[in-house]
Amino acid sequence: MTEDHTSERGGTALAPSPYGDAMVRVENLHRSFGTGATAVHALRGVSFAVPRGELVALKGRSGSGKTTLLNLVGGLDTPDRGQITVDGTDLAGLGEDGLLALRRDRVGFIFQSFGLIPILSAAENIGVPMRLRKADPGEREERVALLLSLVGLAEHAAQRPGELSGGQQQRVAIARALANRPVLLIADEPTGQLDAETGKAVMELLRAVVRSEGVTALVATHDAGLLDLADRVLELRDGHIVEDDGSA
Repeated sequence: MTEDHTSERGGTALAPSPYGDAMVRVENLHRSFGTGATAVHALRGVSFAVPRGELVALKGRSGSGKTTLLNLVGGLDTPDRGQITVDGTDLAGLGEDGLLALRRDRVGFIFQSFGLIPILSAAENIGVPMRLRKADPGEREERVALLLSLVGLAEHAAQRPGELSGGQQQRVAIARALANRPVLLIADEPTGQLDAETGKAVMELLRAVVRSEGVTALVATHDAGLLDLADRVLELRDGHIVEDDGSA
């Protein structure tokens, strides 16, 4: 990583930041929806950093801005103002093609709804991101087998989502998010549809994945029982960061 943090994909050079060389840096981020008196101010000057190799939990009530923030960090949405950098790349310096490449190659997404393709097996679902980037079939099969083993589903490779439990489906979704070897995992309430015991097991898997795959993770959760599995905890309340357990 060079000192000016210039992206190899064409991102612009950044000025020095108080957050240092973090995987994610968010500075003075604002995002509103609508205009005038009815406008909803989802984020109001949010600043924080996610250190490399850590699992950072984002907590907050429904409507506090968690999903909006995750969408911005993942390049799915654009802020009204403020700066976001991911792995040294300023997202404002990326066009649509650059953002697509970021989401395909460097960021893995895990959602509450799993988002698996019903007619595909677990192995085929995991392989979808690699097919989209036209990976070598041999490489794809090897990576899929490795990921199935990593999430404890090697014996369920041929089963379709409807034949798997909720916890198993979420494990497939985690493996799929890792398919293209991302540097950052973004998970939006990944345990929201699971019972407490299964949810904890999934969160523990994410914790293990961060260590074994060497990735960084930003995980939104409303489950206080899962927060102790994170390296750091940030809280969003009414569009502001009001608590930061740890320093960047």
